[in-house]
Amino acid sequence: MASASTSTSAMEIEGGGGGGGGGAPPPNAAPPRPLFEALKPHEMSDGKVQFRKVSVPPHRFAPLKRCWMDIYTPVYDQMKVDIRMNLKARKVELKTRADTPDVSNLQKCADFVHAFMLGFDIADALALLRLDDLYVDSFEIKDVKTLRGEHLSRAIGRLSGKGGKTKFAIENSTRTRIVIADSKIHILGSFVNIKVARDSLCSLILGSPAGKVYSKLRAVTARLAERF
Repeated sequence: MASASTSTSAMEIEGGGGGGGGGAPPPNAAPPRPLFEALKPHEMSDGKVQFRKVSVPPHRFAPLKRCWMDIYTPVYDQMKVDIRMNLKARKVELKTRADTPDVSNLQKCADFVHAFMLGFDIADALALLRLDDLYVDSFEIKDVKTLRGEHLSRAIGRLSGKGGKTKFAIENSTRTRIVIADSKIHILGSFVNIKVARDSLCSLILGSPAGKVYSKLRAVTARLAERF
């Protein structure tokens, strides 16, 4: 037994002192990273099907019926999410499938349908499916200033401008889309652009003339262009 242990220790010394060959890795070497396959959507949710429901306002039933295939096609074919209209509950229902490539697709589709319900065009709402950094921000005129009667009507008129000129100018300058639904305002865009557009709209609500808002908007968008 003693001779066997002696020969074994001699072999270890020879292997370690050679400097070459396939000995043990140096002590400071990082261990090899394990290789795992990416989790599938049903595995991320413990095999449970994920659901989302989007309410349909009464005034959006007719546009939804008219544009249903434009909504259904990208959601079902491109995002691999099941979608149906529940007439009894008056909601659009979405759920993941076995071949849904990413769980986040479900939330993107819900945001897309919700944006359409708020009044955005299909072409504008589709950007929510294609880009990751877009959001919808909503607020009311009364959140900025309490207005009633003709004062409220004049504020809404200042936001739109003659023939929608003011709204279009803010949209084009900030690369956003704006929906003015009575006293509610919805803005679709990136976080920074939404903030710039919201500041301009708030200035109009507070009574600033459109010319002053335009000049301030040009200065802000110029700074943003230099930064990005």
